Amino acid sequence: MSNRTGSAAATAPLPLRERAESEASALPPLLVQAQQLAGSVLSGEHGRRRAGLGDDFWQYRPLQQGDSRRMVDHRRSARGDLQFVRERELQIAQTVHLWVDQGASMRFASAPGLPQKIDRARLLGLALSILMLRGGERVGLTGGSLPPRRGNQQVLRLAEAFGQDNTEDYQPPEDRAMAPHARALFISDFLGPFDALERALSKAADRGVRGVILQVLDPAEEQFPFAGRTRFESVTGTFSHETLKASALRDRYLDRLAARRDALERLCRAAGWRLGQHHSNDSALSALLWLYHAMDRSAS
Repeated sequence: MSNRTGSAAATAPLPLRERAESEASALPPLLVQAQQLAGSVLSGEHGRRRAGLGDDFWQYRPLQQGDSRRMVDHRRSARGDLQFVRERELQIAQTVHLWVDQGASMRFASAPGLPQKIDRARLLGLALSILMLRGGERVGLTGGSLPPRRGNQQVLRLAEAFGQDNTEDYQPPEDRAMAPHARALFISDFLGPFDALERALSKAADRGVRGVILQVLDPAEEQFPFAGRTRFESVTGTFSHETLKASALRDRYLDRLAARRDALERLCRAAGWRLGQHHSNDSALSALLWLYHAMDRSAS
């Protein structure tokens, strides 16, 4: 009897494990990758903490000139000759709006081993959302299709929303339904028409929205390594151009790319936003770390 019971106990967990593995395999790969990427940041960071009003303990620090004596923590101070103040973590939930370009131009990769720009943009957008939500902030999309909310369920909603492609070559940034004094993140290659982006950031600035623009480019778009007879075609096939000497276009192309970058920098300065660049062959973790801190600085 005892042997049969032991055998049953050994085999009982197997169906549960199989169900768990089946459910995990059904998760969108983007969500799994974003959770892993966000976890890499969380393992090396101490959270988005700042001293302020709140309930959770943050740190002890020595008493400074201007501090009230009532702030002294006498139990901690009794351990030595210095007097210490007990600081609490600032707990002010903020609203973060995301716009990730789903246009067809983002579905470009110059080599089979490289991610498409849209895959990298979605990964960074979702991973940053996970970090923000774990920090207690409200995260949603611009435009009102997915209003900012807290909680783990919002991660699933965002992952689902990021899976929707746009059929147009260039998708204009969505600037509706941004809460006053919120923060925002726009991710795109920003190679399309510029007027829509200017309107979006102007409208955001008028509402006191501060944020970050991240330009994601394929390395070939940065270096233009083409020569000889080449046919250039948009992802949708709407635009095409064939040349017998692609290298002759290189200088003009790079000049226009530099001019676009200068325009992005001027626009960000005028709106009080930060600008970053990322290449799809570079580390996603380094880009996420930059975004994480850039978004934090945009709140101040």
